[in-house]
Amino acid sequence: MAGSPASLSGQDVGSFAYLTIKDRIPQILTRAIDTLHRHKSEFFEKHGEKGTEAEKKAISLLSKLRNELQTDKPIIPFVEKFVDTDIWNQYLEYQQSLLNENDGKPRWFYSPWLFVECYMYRRIHEAIIQSPPIDDFDVFKESKEQNFFESQESIVALCTHLQELVTAIKDLDENQLKDEFFRLLQISLWGNKCDLSLSGGETSSQKINIINSLEELKPLILVNDMEHLWSLLNNCKKTREKASITRVDIVLDNSGFELVTDLVLADFLLSSQLATEIHFYGKTIPWFVSDTTIHDFNWLIEQVKSSNHKWMSKCGVDWENYIKMGKWVYHDHIFWTLPHEFCVMSQVAPDLYAELQKAHLILFKGDLNYRKLTGDRKWEFTIPFHQALNGFHPAPLCSIRTLKAEIQVGLQPGQAEQYMASEPNWLTSGKYGIFQFDGPL
Repeated sequence: MAGSPASLSGQDVGSFAYLTIKDRIPQILTRAIDTLHRHKSEFFEKHGEKGTEAEKKAISLLSKLRNELQTDKPIIPFVEKFVDTDIWNQYLEYQQSLLNENDGKPRWFYSPWLFVECYMYRRIHEAIIQSPPIDDFDVFKESKEQNFFESQESIVALCTHLQELVTAIKDLDENQLKDEFFRLLQISLWGNKCDLSLSGGETSSQKINIINSLEELKPLILVNDMEHLWSLLNNCKKTREKASITRVDIVLDNSGFELVTDLVLADFLLSSQLATEIHFYGKTIPWFVSDTTIHDFNWLIEQVKSSNHKWMSKCGVDWENYIKMGKWVYHDHIFWTLPHEFCVMSQVAPDLYAELQKAHLILFKGDLNYRKLTGDRKWEFTIPFHQALNGFHPAPLCSIRTLKAEIQVGLQPGQAEQYMASEPNWLTSGKYGIFQFDGPL
């Protein structure tokens, strides 16, 4: 890739990538092993001896994986047949082809961080599918559900706010509508702090009412392109013919509280007529601890619907209806759980690229999406976002992320230095956020 800087990797001792591979990933594997162990009796009740044997096998495969990682062994191909096995193994060969002859095989600390981190989660999945009859077990399910239950107060506050807003929406003038749009965008941004992979799988629920904190959080938004999003969608609304559609696609990140903030935003987009249909994209397999799968998506809507709080329950009923009416559409695609950066999507997954091209606006939630948008490379802080996207322009798009990796582009000269001086870990703490837009203005 001519002109692109080197990938972030664990070679840089002390870097966030290095510490992730050295500390956070082994912690996540240890938790996955503990989770399997805790479900031992459940597996036995369901499947008898076969369940017990499967649990032992999965634990042994994950322990082997942890050992490979900690001793920086070569990265090995996948053996279990799955829909993406061939693409993954081709990618491993591609990584091998980038090395010099005397470098040997790709290894954990010397390969691109994005690649090895994705590889690790795909290996967890391989360990589970190699262990029938527990081959559909999600080792992260409990922690995702715990995040949802521990965030109940915030979810109730958010659902109440939404229902009050929807009731009065017809009476809002354009400026009030814009203010509400900005408010729900910011709630969706700060909802992205609830990331279980950042905490090594430790709980990271939302316990404060985020709506009341927005003003004090505003100065922490480093790139704020919300105005572009408003003018794009408001313009679509004004120029839309009666039968035509405005489609917003949301590439999801975490389940639990963050997913609620995304669904609340999606509901508002329909209720305000800024959009007429919303398409969501989730992961086909359990991923990065807390990422949303179809099971998480359906489970969460069911939980909201069956709440004994009337406004929360009303949200769940409305959301289920949007799905039935085809106003909300959920997609998954194996590309989202491959290690590829998005600039190769049009070659690797042309069907997905063509689907995204149908959107008027695509919102990419979270840090992993940002790393894949920008190739997870050592870009200068001031490089324009458009350039870092490296030709990935299916439709106007916006990254909505809190910063949890040592990559950020599109900053003003001097802006990064200012944060570096006062906060050495400003790039990885999740304290700062961005709304970074790319598209015709």
